Amino acid sequence: MKTIISLLLAILIAPSAIAANQEIQSFSKAKRLLEQKVYSEHRKTLYCDATFTINKEVIPPKGFTTAKYVKRAKKIEWEHALPAENFGRTFSEWRDGHEQCVSSRGKSFKGRKCAEKVNIEYRYMQADMFNLYPAIGAVNALRSNYNFTMLPDVKSDFGSCAMKIENRKAEPPEAARGKIARTYLYMEDTYKRYNMSKAQRQLMTAWDKMYPVDAWECSRAEKITILQKNQNNILKSRCEALNFN
Repeated sequence: MKTIISLLLAILIAPSAIAANQEIQSFSKAKRLLEQKVYSEHRKTLYCDATFTINKEVIPPKGFTTAKYVKRAKKIEWEHALPAENFGRTFSEWRDGHEQCVSSRGKSFKGRKCAEKVNIEYRYMQADMFNLYPAIGAVNALRSNYNFTMLPDVKSDFGSCAMKIENRKAEPPEAARGKIARTYLYMEDTYKRYNMSKAQRQLMTAWDKMYPVDAWECSRAEKITILQKNQNNILKSRCEALNFN
């Protein structure tokens, strides 16, 4: 009887146990694994489709320009599609600090550094590789933690790369929209403490339908699932529907 009960409990618990990242809590490790194990044969950035080398050097697409963060434009960086602040502020350590968040000089601190230091759940969310993408450093810097929207009357900030940023909002190129949408949907589906606004969910739902998955997006998901040991149910259903899995 005990064996049967244990088996039933395992069946009931298993889906929720593997729903979220519970394998990698180091942001640095997540970035290293992505570079070495996931993008080793597909060295392309999310927003501008720039190539990057094994040494993290960017080969920008023809016509790419940037007026700011010129040095960072030469290097690849790993960006949270859903900004860490969007889910980070759901943690009290981010908002209010913690008794353990005191510098060597005795000064209290809060925000990302405090949440990362004290809260393991935050570290797992921050290191979730499904939410991390390669980006030209300058693009990552200028996008900052701005939410996505449509900016129809705004020109691109990066020449031939159609990434638009204005008034603390960003509009990504069409090729990136579906991937971004499914990332937001995954984070909301997987981590119950995070909820999109109604307007953001409507936009992401629309982009998900307008820009369906491709073979690379599904291949990327398979690689991350193996490394991170959790399933992306948003991508799984869409990839299976199009026979990419």
